Order: sequence, then structure tokens, then C-alpha cells
Amino acid sequence: MVGIVGYGAYVPRNRIKVEEIAKVWGADAPAYKKGLLLYEKSVPAPDQDTITMSVEATKYALKRANINPKEIGAVYVGSESHPYAVKPSGTVLGEAIGATPDIHCADYEFACKAGSEAMFVCISLVESGAIKYGLAVGADTSQGAPGDALEYSAAAGAASFIFGKDNLIAKALHTNSFMTDTPDFWRREYQFYPRHASRFTGEPAYFKHITGAAKGIMKKANMKPGDFNYVIFHQPNGKFPQKVGKMLGFTKEQIEPGWLSPTLGNTYSGSSPMGLTSTLDISKPGDKILMVSYGSGAGSDGFIFEVTDRIEEVQDKAPHTRFQLDNNKKYIDYGTYAKYRGKIRMGT
Repeated sequence: MVGIVGYGAYVPRNRIKVEEIAKVWGADAPAYKKGLLLYEKSVPAPDQDTITMSVEATKYALKRANINPKEIGAVYVGSESHPYAVKPSGTVLGEAIGATPDIHCADYEFACKAGSEAMFVCISLVESGAIKYGLAVGADTSQGAPGDALEYSAAAGAASFIFGKDNLIAKALHTNSFMTDTPDFWRREYQFYPRHASRFTGEPAYFKHITGAAKGIMKKANMKPGDFNYVIFHQPNGKFPQKVGKMLGFTKEQIEPGWLSPTLGNTYSGSSPMGLTSTLDISKPGDKILMVSYGSGAGSDGFIFEVTDRIEEVQDKAPHTRFQLDNNKKYIDYGTYAKYRGKIRMGT
């Protein structure tokens, strides 16, 4: 049986409130809070990027896994915001954690499901026996154009998972994917900010693919919503995961442990994986968890995990995700945020 051996997440301490963004653009902050259930979001510092956050999250995953990083056979980083257009993030991560050079390494991109894409491949490689352990990371320092709706949600964070066959924290029982060519969100080469199709990003994009993947994996596993203790969906805002959960028959109580977006924002490739880390932080042996990612373009990956007895040994070996989210916060103004995110550039 293949599953999660170690996990970790990293949340930057900087935050900006919805009201701070709205007052600059004359927007209606209460509408974002009530309509999309967004209140504040994380902001990376100037010296933080996808790689640095991946390293921090993976250090926590290694503490919980308690393995020698030289036994990791593959390092995959999924992100929309790799620091380099041509130079991998994974090689930097691998060397930073002390992995051997004899590894397979690749960077993944599939909009917001690049992290779950890396998870899917690691599970398959470990299952096949090609590697002993595989490291999969979903991380982003996501961008939204000034004044665009994305600016209220585009955030930063990372989730890291080590997959193996021994000393499992959670067994990976089933996987399933659902894909179509749906152009709801895109960014062309050399463009700094992504573009989106507004309401089209909800239906037929997000909701169609999340429900397609979720129904497909539950059918494959012969399970129904009531069979799960917890469920995590991709979180572009606070409203969508709650709405799709209700559509599928899940309760608010099943969703809440991994529902981070109201105060975290949308961490893109880290979104549903970070929700999974938060859920594992409070899970008990025997709990069953469904996670469904979503990436524009478009597709969803579904995973069913069953938590093992080992979970209680490792939960407190690294900072919990929600503890990082709720504590040691530093609020910044819009000017500082704009400077940190490269929205203000010096002239020549």
C-alpha cells in the first residue's frame, strides 16, 4: 500500500486585508466578504518565492516522515510561479534538503492543480517500485493584476508530501482525474498577470470538473459523501468549496478543517494540498479523507486517503497549518504589498 509518510505546510506571516485593497480601487469590500467569503490573504516577503516556501514546507514534512532525504527518489514541484522560466525549482529544493543527485526531478504546471499532479505521479512511481520515496510539492506566490478580482484572493503558501510504502500516515486508497479543454483562465508567455473569463470560471469550469472528479472517484471506490470524515476542494475563494460541497452532498463540518481560503486566500497549486495538511493536523486513525483539486484549462485530480494509527505520533512534530495561518501575522498596507509583489517598478 502506498501513502503519505510525511507532510508539511508553510504560510508567510505577511497579510493584507480585503478592505485595504478595496479602498485603493474604490471597490465594495463587503461584497467580497459576503459574496466570496474572503477577508484577508497571505503575502510573500521580497525574499520569499515558490522555492523558499517549498523548502520550508518540506523540512516540516521530513520531520514528520523521519527518513533520510537521500532515500528520496523523485522531487516534483508544482507551481504557476516558478522563479525561473528556464531553470528548475526541484533541483534547488532537492539540494537544499540534502537529497542525493541520483534522483528524478521535474517541475509541473497545470494552473492550480500542478501540486496534485506531482502527488499523482509520486504515488504511481512508488506503487510501481521505481522509487522508495517521492516528494511532491504544491506552492505558489500567485499574482493578480492591480484592481482585478484576482487581487483579492491571489496568495502565497506551500504544501509538501513525502510518499512511500512504510510507516504510513495515510494510505492512498484511490485516485481519479477528470479533464476537458475549458479555457477559463490563462497567461501567455511574457505576460506578468493571468487573465480569466470572469463568471465562466465557475460554471462550466470549476464546478463541472470538481463534481466530475469527485463523482468518478466515489463511484470507483463504491463510497458516498457520508462515508468520509473530511473533504477538501480547491479554494479559489471561500464560497466555491462550500457550494460544490453542498452540490455533492457533503456537510459544512466535513469541509471546515481544510477550508483555509477566507483568511489565507487562493494559494493556487498549494490550495487543496494545504487544505489536506490542515485536515491531517486534526485527523484520527481510521478517518477517510477526500481531496479534489482543480486547475484551469481544465482538470481535477481526486484522492481518497485513509488515516493510520501513526498520525498521532507525527502531528505535533512540526507546526500545524492553521496555527501558522492564525498566529504571528503581520498586516501590511497596499503600498507595501504593491512593492513586495512587483506592482511598483522603478523607471529607467
